Amino acid sequence: MEKTKSVVFNKITEQEFDILVQQRVQKVQQTLVVKGKEYRRNNDPLHNFRVGARVSNTTEEKVLWGFALKHYISFLDILNDIENGNLPKEETVDEKIGDLINYLILCEASIKEKINNNK
Repeated sequence: MEKTKSVVFNKITEQEFDILVQQRVQKVQQTLVVKGKEYRRNNDPLHNFRVGARVSNTTEEKVLWGFALKHYISFLDILNDIENGNLPKEETVDEKIGDLINYLILCEASIKEKINNNK
């Protein structure tokens, strides 16, 4: 990790921000749609979490959060490191943010599935 320097950082431009958002959307899609097919059974993107819920006698959403928790704690460590003057590598930030977004989307799918089945 790099030590932060006492310099003024340049603000991200609107164009740089737009590119960041576009790249993130592409990465999420690549992970959840393309790579996610590796984890599906019977075309079910939530298969692992349904099985996990049965095995651990809890809800799919709690299983999902259990998977996400490791990434959340790692992200909190990054925030603490920044506060202590140690900047993470961009690749690390990219990975941790991506993991959290992906698990939140999976959790959203699980919750919305329940809501739609209850209508």
